[in-house]
Amino acid sequence: DLNTCDSAWKIAILRYFNPVGAHESGLIGENPNGIPNNLMPLIAQTAVGKRKILNVYGGDYDTTDGTGVRDYIHVVDLAEAHVKAIQYLDSCNENIEPLFINIGTGKGYSVLEMIQTFEQVSKRKIPYRIVDRRSGDIAKCYADSSFANKILHWKVNKTVEDMCKDSWNWQKNNPNGYKSG
Repeated sequence: DLNTCDSAWKIAILRYFNPVGAHESGLIGENPNGIPNNLMPLIAQTAVGKRKILNVYGGDYDTTDGTGVRDYIHVVDLAEAHVKAIQYLDSCNENIEPLFINIGTGKGYSVLEMIQTFEQVSKRKIPYRIVDRRSGDIAKCYADSSFANKILHWKVNKTVEDMCKDSWNWQKNNPNGYKSG
């Protein structure tokens, strides 16, 4: 029976909302191949001069500043959610179905808010331009992590400033990604 805690299968599926940041040491971070698909590496690469300008897709959404709003979560908080999920499954003493759990802050930040926060922590100006929306993008998307709070006793500890500060620390120390050798 795959639905008992005594079985070999205990499953928790964590649904992430825009992981960003890096380890605070600046030694471990995100180094996407090619053109990143996520906002934070694009901001960081623009701040370090790897990119000349940041394209902001859409300035006419029904949001406070017209740019898309997303739920960004620090990678350290995300890692802690994984640990809490494993601990929960390991301590399970009853029959359970697989868990589906949102992992996010529950708060949305606009693209311009992320740029402004990154500028504040990095002391760098991020040149950007508003361009047309991308097909399929929505105005707002953020998590309801109340189930994670209730079941896993997990909560977010890092702020948006921490996310930007740690991303910048990684990028400025590793402008071309990881050093080989």
